[in-house]
Amino acid sequence: MASKGEITRQKIVAAAAPLFNQRGYEGCSMHDLMEATGLEKGGIYRHFSSKEELAAEAFRYALNKAVKLRTGHIDGVHGSVALLRSLIKRFVETRSGLAGGCPLMNTAIDADDGNPELRRLACEGLRDWQTRLEAIVRQGIRAGEIRKGTVPRRVANTIIATLEGALMISRLEGTRTALEDARAALGVLLDSIQINQSAN
Repeated sequence: MASKGEITRQKIVAAAAPLFNQRGYEGCSMHDLMEATGLEKGGIYRHFSSKEELAAEAFRYALNKAVKLRTGHIDGVHGSVALLRSLIKRFVETRSGLAGGCPLMNTAIDADDGNPELRRLACEGLRDWQTRLEAIVRQGIRAGEIRKGTVPRRVANTIIATLEGALMISRLEGTRTALEDARAALGVLLDSIQINQSAN
């Protein structure tokens, strides 16, 4: 069972995560954090050594929440291509669950120059996503569902870049058109690498 201090720490992270996700590291003031958590500055710093440490924990929390929302309940999906289609569908249809949108994209942009620790965490988050997608493609090649010669890294990067780019456009335009276009384009990509089982 979590201690009282750990519970308070988790509450601070949950309250801070949407602020950092919406406003970025520099745009989120200590006053904002105090207002969101209901704690004084000393109360926050009793649990975190610095604003940077809190921002890092808030990013981990936000990313974990987004990943769970977009990858949950896919255990029953059989076949690598079907799994990739399901993951794309979930990304297009499911919001990140946190105010401000995708924490990976937001943090990658926000931390590009000014915050090495957040940049490192964003890189880790990206690499984890790439690794999971590449593993699905490799499994599909081994199972004879995906054409030999398909480059897992290329498929993974294309999926991520297309979805994240479409998300940015959709947020700017205030419509879901770009996300739906991305799903259609990625469907064509998956069709091109899938081995037609009925033809065998």
